[in-house]
Amino acid sequence: MGDQEVMNASDDAAGTAAHYAPHPYVGGRTAALRALAAWRMRWPGAPRVVVLTGSPGSGCSRLLAGFLMLCDPDYRKQLPLDDLDPATVPPDLPAPAVPSPRGLTAAQVLWLLADHLGLAAGRTADVFSELAAREEPLTVVVPDVDLAGPVRAANEPARLVREVLVPLAATPTVHLLADVPRDLAAELAGALPRGQVQVIDLDAPEWADPEGLVLHAETALTPEAGAPDLPFTTDPDARRVLAEALARRADGSRLTVHLAVRSLFAHPEGFDPADEAQLPRTVGDVLDLHARRLGADPRTLRQMLAPLAFAEGDGLPVQLWHPLANAVAGRDMGRVIADGMLLAAPFVEPVAPPADGGDEGADADEGAVDGVAAGHAKASGDGHVSGAPETSGGTPRTLIHLTHPGLAAELRAGTADPRDAQTKIAMALLEAVPRQDWSQADPYVRDYLAAHTLEAGLLPQLLTDPGLFTHADPTRLRAAVEAVPLDQLGAPARTYLRTAPLLTRSEAPLDMRAALLETAFVEDGLLPYAEALHGLGLDLPWRTLWSLPLPGVTSVTAGFLPAREGADPAAPDGTRRPVAALLVPAGTPGSRPLPTADAPEPTATATATVTATATATTTATTETAADTAADTAAAESAAPPADADAVPAPATAPTALLLHDLLRPAPVDADPAQVLRPSEQEQAAAPYGFSRGADYLRVWARASGEVVTALISDSPFRDADLTPDGILLVATERGVTARQILAPAPAAAPAPTPDAEPTDATHATGAAEGTGAAGTTGAVDAAAPAAVPAQAAAPATVPSTDAAAHGRTRGPEGDHS
Repeated sequence: MGDQEVMNASDDAAGTAAHYAPHPYVGGRTAALRALAAWRMRWPGAPRVVVLTGSPGSGCSRLLAGFLMLCDPDYRKQLPLDDLDPATVPPDLPAPAVPSPRGLTAAQVLWLLADHLGLAAGRTADVFSELAAREEPLTVVVPDVDLAGPVRAANEPARLVREVLVPLAATPTVHLLADVPRDLAAELAGALPRGQVQVIDLDAPEWADPEGLVLHAETALTPEAGAPDLPFTTDPDARRVLAEALARRADGSRLTVHLAVRSLFAHPEGFDPADEAQLPRTVGDVLDLHARRLGADPRTLRQMLAPLAFAEGDGLPVQLWHPLANAVAGRDMGRVIADGMLLAAPFVEPVAPPADGGDEGADADEGAVDGVAAGHAKASGDGHVSGAPETSGGTPRTLIHLTHPGLAAELRAGTADPRDAQTKIAMALLEAVPRQDWSQADPYVRDYLAAHTLEAGLLPQLLTDPGLFTHADPTRLRAAVEAVPLDQLGAPARTYLRTAPLLTRSEAPLDMRAALLETAFVEDGLLPYAEALHGLGLDLPWRTLWSLPLPGVTSVTAGFLPAREGADPAAPDGTRRPVAALLVPAGTPGSRPLPTADAPEPTATATATVTATATATTTATTETAADTAADTAAAESAAPPADADAVPAPATAPTALLLHDLLRPAPVDADPAQVLRPSEQEQAAAPYGFSRGADYLRVWARASGEVVTALISDSPFRDADLTPDGILLVATERGVTARQILAPAPAAAPAPTPDAEPTDATHATGAAEGTGAAGTTGAVDAAAPAAVPAQAAAPATVPSTDAAAHGRTRGPEGDHS
């Protein structure tokens, strides 16, 4: 079916549809349903991409929900298919992929789709390449693009169109149907050749459905559908006349009809069906006519509803409605709200809990692709899907929202100064934080205050509080901060923005979020902010002692300088001094050349020097030279090729040693040959061991094998070492940090029975990770002693900390939130 045939089908749809029953959920829209069915059937000449659009409240969500019911193999069995127009019923095919963008970023939507399809892609470009390489076409339906994004002002729908939908539409193997706001529909359609895309604008004459709108109104006025018994609902003729009048005045807007009917049911007194002046033309008219019929000032109704119109997420906690209304109105609205429930009733509803009673964020990614058709079927009003209530301390709270996003858009558009309104709302929310303690703040306040201040133009001033950085939802706060030009952000906000991908990628719990931020603040030289995080009453797993921004470090080793013989213990050189030995590029300021092979050996101790070279020997009481930083350099300077004719490997860049105090940010000017490693006895008594991969590192209790903390990094790990007293030295491509592990090491579990066998997971994963005990580097042999288990199979509490290390298709791009 070509474009012209589709147009002809829309022209005569009204005449032929009379022979068939309307779609039980859509109640009309025959021409549009026929076009969608033709797209689904992939008829010759049918467009590969369909862009569905219309004004807010035109019925796009309802139409798409009804169509998805027909596409779902299980749900379609509940529909009277034999009574429907056969041209509106697509064939019984496997359900399309339906990634719901509601509340998600563009990247999240793309990776939701990739995970659903089981793609192996690690980068965004690879997703589209894999889709293009498919042998079978893929059908994708993206509903409610206007609801994308964690915060409204970040304009995530535009990003979703440009970064996901346009590339999907350009992929020849993808058949795409997307419900897109009108201001973005032309951009999406314009990215494709004319014959490959069709725009269905429900407000355009060829897709208008006046009879369907009458049917929609008439059904809503029917007592069998829940309407109260009123003269214009019980009398079929009066009901039909009123339905026709409502549809005529609303000029195609299903939302206007829907709200008008709710208004009439809430307060029918004084309504004259014969007086068309009492019927609304727009959503704004519904508000004004309703207020006047109740003897109220329309401005008062709009002031009541304004906090809900500007609310973010699924809804506003009911206890915040009063103070926010006071702020917007500039007066006490308590009595108005208390006495005005009838005034607001047609336009406000509580947020419905999910059918399974789960939490708002539970399994947000799981089932979001396959369950969209069912979710749309439960849409309230004209396709507005109710979300789950937020929780506070695990206890569900009452949230309220407006009955449709189009109503919120009308109220915001009718506000004289939206920025001023958002400023007042933001100030009221900030005042609602008890003693500025974000741990005691309402979840809505801590998660969405940034969104309100963003629209008010005040977000940069807010981004100075480490408590907010820690307690706010990372995805929502990050989306708001990213919407601010970088040159307007202060240093703490820039640090947060740099760290936010780790927070969103890892799904880190509160303590870990604080720990990652603490390290980032130390790395950026914002020590007071790092210290403030230790004052939040959280159990941070470490304290960052110092950070050295030094690229090019290839190895790190922790050791100590021995006390000077005969020195006073109170003197600076009277006790041994913990140091870090860093293998750095030659010429690094403060570094010294590697000692030569004929350097004098240290005195006999139970340790080996950190600068032992590849020619050094070991005894039964010393560690091997491979455990030292210098030996790393020796290993990199590999032996010459066995074949004299072979092409020699490129020469390794010269390296040197740099000494740094282990406990404080201070360089150490000393002979590296004097640095000693901990003794075997000290290492054996150490409470911790560690294991690492390319971008994560775990610290575990040696006695029990239980993971006590985990690190992730946005820069690949180069090396790590752990001292017996729990100081973790880590080198990444960015530089070196030293952390004091604070997490307690759990005691050993009861010993296993003698015939217990190692788990398959240990055998399978032990060789995949670098593991180390305290006092050794991470580059030890994979065959760790039996008492030191490989930690690939971590406890159940760990995946939320380093989720990317547990098999997710996430790849080197790291964050996909």
